[in-house]
Amino acid sequence: MPTSSTQRVDLRRVRAELPEAAGDLVGEYERHLRLERGLSEHTVRAYIGDVVSLLGFVYRDESADLSALDVGVLRAWLAGQRSGGASRTTLARRAAAVRTFTTWAQRRGALAADPGARLVAPRAHRKLPGVLRPEQAEELMRASASGAAERDPVALRDHAVLELLYATGVRVSELCGLDVEDVDFARRMIRVLGKGDKERMVPFGAPADAAVREWLDAGRAGLAAPGSTALFVGIRGRRMDQRSVRRLVHEAVGSVPGAADMGPHGLRHSAATHLLEGGADLRSVQELLGHATLASTQLYTHVTVERLKAIHDRAHPRAR
Repeated sequence: MPTSSTQRVDLRRVRAELPEAAGDLVGEYERHLRLERGLSEHTVRAYIGDVVSLLGFVYRDESADLSALDVGVLRAWLAGQRSGGASRTTLARRAAAVRTFTTWAQRRGALAADPGARLVAPRAHRKLPGVLRPEQAEELMRASASGAAERDPVALRDHAVLELLYATGVRVSELCGLDVEDVDFARRMIRVLGKGDKERMVPFGAPADAAVREWLDAGRAGLAAPGSTALFVGIRGRRMDQRSVRRLVHEAVGSVPGAADMGPHGLRHSAATHLLEGGADLRSVQELLGHATLASTQLYTHVTVERLKAIHDRAHPRAR
């Protein structure tokens, strides 16, 4: 049975070679993640990949069984990941994934104790996200509006996408999942289906309102396939996908002088940062962004503090 490493490992083969009982346990855990916890397909794949890698390590000795899974084995598995070149961030994520699994397995009765509870992994480095300055965001929208003024359907759509991403701070997956009926123009709100199928309402302002209306009035009919309910569609008439939105944002932001390269997540960071700098409280921003915990939202306070420090260093005569 292959040991775990960061080298390319065929996890499908590793999973297929697991003993039947272990393979059944993985399948049951996968259903738990998908159906009971409502995690996204991407997250489920990542969790299952880490669990399969761990179990492949446990069963590298064909005489082993699941009772061999203790904290020493977990540490040895992580050590193998580290020697294979895994970063601190990757190690932290994989440790969190297997801790979630061992907790579930112990509750289910597959493990007598929870070895993951004693596992300490390196803390991930939290890289501060790049954000647009308010004037850069304004320049981005001004350039986008200039293109939309030509009334080309794609340009109208792209302008509406940029305005709505920045106005609401929604995730790219949430934006792509929007239907026309999810937009409430009367209240200037969109209904968003977030992580774990949690629904929330997110407000938007007048510029996004105007851009989305223009797209629906003068652009969407020229692109959308018959019967499509999607708010944003691609040139083939089907629902716009995340890759297309990422490409659009990268290209649009790339035309703004001095702006850091970023995709839709960068606009989300920018929206959150500008909200906090404008006086919004953390709890409100947490609700708008759909964060499950306040800890995720608190990252943006570090961004604003770092920006304030940079401004102080540049502007105060006794900063140095």
